[in-house]
Amino acid sequence: MKLTLSFTLAAFLLLSAAAPVHAHSPQEKDYLTAMEADKIRDAESTNDRIRLFLMFAEDRLKKFQYELDHPSTNRHGDMLNSLLNAYVGCIDDAADLIQLGIEKQDNIRQGIELMSSRTKDFLVMLQKISTDGPEQEIYKDNLDDAIEGTQDAFNDAEKAKKKVAPPPVRRKK
Repeated sequence: MKLTLSFTLAAFLLLSAAAPVHAHSPQEKDYLTAMEADKIRDAESTNDRIRLFLMFAEDRLKKFQYELDHPSTNRHGDMLNSLLNAYVGCIDDAADLIQLGIEKQDNIRQGIELMSSRTKDFLVMLQKISTDGPEQEIYKDNLDDAIEGTQDAFNDAEKAKKKVAPPPVRRKK
């Protein structure tokens, strides 16, 4: 009886120890390709991850602009909305990394500066599309969300500049 109980307990512990491995696997972002997700995962620093998310956001905006200029005949509206949603996802993730970096007291000044300058550029592009873009009825809600998310990310980056400690000053001996 004791041997059966020990065996059962050991089997239970082995099985329950293996289960959390799947529960803690990182959630895949549905707007990133497998290669992009690997690049994010393999990035060595928070600054590198922020840079990658901003690069992927810019890529989505360029594809969106291309799609506006060269409309496909197949699922054009879905493509435009999908690209805007993917753009917002990248911007949100970059902003989340900045907040996480501040909480961890990482040196993310470079990422903050990049977020501030890139979101300023992105806002100009998005606002131009908002005023001059064709077929706005198809993507207006997502475009408004993209503008709002980009503005929020820019504002958060500007506030983060004040929260992050200045670089160390090297004293001459």
